Amino acid sequence: MSTVAAPVRSGAVLADLLPAARNRYAVDAALVLGGAALTGIAAQIAVPVPGSPVPVTGQTFAALLIGTALGARRGFLSLALYALVGMAGMPWFAEASSGWSMPSLGYVFGMLLAATVVGALARRGGDRSVLRTAGTMVLGSAIIYAIGVPYLALSTGMSASAAVAAGLTPFLIGDALKAALAMGVLPATWKLLGNRG
Repeated sequence: MSTVAAPVRSGAVLADLLPAARNRYAVDAALVLGGAALTGIAAQIAVPVPGSPVPVTGQTFAALLIGTALGARRGFLSLALYALVGMAGMPWFAEASSGWSMPSLGYVFGMLLAATVVGALARRGGDRSVLRTAGTMVLGSAIIYAIGVPYLALSTGMSASAAVAAGLTPFLIGDALKAALAMGVLPATWKLLGNRG
């Protein structure tokens, strides 16, 4: 008699594999709060970029990881909580900033949408293989820039080319490294969990 690992159900995200609790709403609330807090902590890992009002941070990686791990609904709620509390004055945006008048706020809005999209893709297996994870992370990053760069241009009066030079180009190598990290971690986690059965 052989033992075969039980497959992980399709349509699940990593957070769905947590042991069932009596109150699923409490678990979901804790995941949402934890996701917002993780994003706030990751935002403090910041390196200023000369000539740009936008620093390199761990915030984008956290947002994409939260979206894939929690799914679209909880990912959206985590990033919405992060954005609203930060705009209300909690100093947990990049470099301990807060408020709603920052030129980099568009990236926060982009992260909210990106977490939702990558969460939806994760429910469809977008984080289960290296290639799918790469595509999911690239799309998530593209969404962040699609909102963040135009917002940067509008809020600072930069031309489109100047906003791309200040708000996109300096971050491409870092984003490639973050995607590579996700490509290793997420599929490996699924494989480990699948093998546990």
